[in-house]
Amino acid sequence: MRFHNLLVGGALCAVSGYIILGGSQNVWDNMRDRIGRAAQEGAENMVFPALVHYGKQGGRDMKEWVTSQAMQMVPLGDYVNAEEVTETEIEDMETYEMLLKKEAEDENEVDENGKLIEKNQETTEEQPKETSQQAKVDREKLNDYEYLTSHYYTIDSTTMTSPEELNAKNLLAKDMKFQKGIDGPKILIYHTHSQETFVDSVKGDDSTSIVGIGDYLAKLLNEKYKIETIHDRGVYDIIDGKLDRSQAYELSGAAAEKILKENPTIEVVIDLHRDGVNENTHLVTEVNGKPTAKIMYFNGLCRTRANGNIQYFSNPYIQDNLAFSLQMKLDADEHYPGFTRNIYLKGYRYNMQLVPKMLLVEAGAQTNTVQEMKNAMEPLAESLARVLT
Repeated sequence: MRFHNLLVGGALCAVSGYIILGGSQNVWDNMRDRIGRAAQEGAENMVFPALVHYGKQGGRDMKEWVTSQAMQMVPLGDYVNAEEVTETEIEDMETYEMLLKKEAEDENEVDENGKLIEKNQETTEEQPKETSQQAKVDREKLNDYEYLTSHYYTIDSTTMTSPEELNAKNLLAKDMKFQKGIDGPKILIYHTHSQETFVDSVKGDDSTSIVGIGDYLAKLLNEKYKIETIHDRGVYDIIDGKLDRSQAYELSGAAAEKILKENPTIEVVIDLHRDGVNENTHLVTEVNGKPTAKIMYFNGLCRTRANGNIQYFSNPYIQDNLAFSLQMKLDADEHYPGFTRNIYLKGYRYNMQLVPKMLLVEAGAQTNTVQEMKNAMEPLAESLARVLT
């Protein structure tokens, strides 16, 4: 293998030098002599037999031919640089793993102790405000793309969308109701980031972490709304005893796929998170007289503004995902104005290819209390029941 690599490297150097130095036949002959007889024979037999044959036989302009052959064998335009992922069709596990790592680190950045690494974020100290029980949403206005995107979405600067993708009429026409007459679990809740905690969480007590909030949401759905729900309490962001999110989406996605295979009646999957904000920001409103953490629906579009669609992250359910989050937000706006933040759109996939009715929910933030988070699960569960049943 080392000898093969040496031959490839030598041949590529020869080709590169030939192109750079102007492509004269004398330069080419000289470089062939320098490579040495053994390397030349190896190149002839294993790497560039056609090239050497062409050098002997002549034909069309050799510089043009060498350039075209080199570019076919070394498609530099399809490789990935250190900062951005280019659009590529090469099935390269290194690229795929890099994308997974970027996706995992894409939300909130935390240090090895789980403490939020603050970014440039707005600072807002909100006071709870009573929400009216009913409010009217003018759905006709939603057909105006500019109105829709400015009032209902936050589109990250790294991605993009279009009027064709965010077509309110099409999204609201999709039926999100459960299939009738089929017994079995209907909803799966899990947590890609199980170690997310709150301002008054107790260290080591997962009932006060995002996992405990998932317990409460599952309880509401199972007991109050009679929607059979599975809550996966698996941990996917601890590796070798340390907080490590680099494989979290890959691990949680694999676990969710296994649960879905074992429970084919599940139609809805919820990845429940909490957001990360500046320490002076408090995402709270008031619902039914209770201080309640605000929630945000999060959608991945599988594309970046710089490079277009990410072929490693295909998702046939993007339109269904968008329809579900929009219908959930509109329901909340009509019943608990101020409870939901704008739907956030970003570039990666976030396991949203699992099912058509997939939600990534950012509930509250690290500055909320556990009780504010539990209070938020009550309108969320009620909204799910209305949209789905």
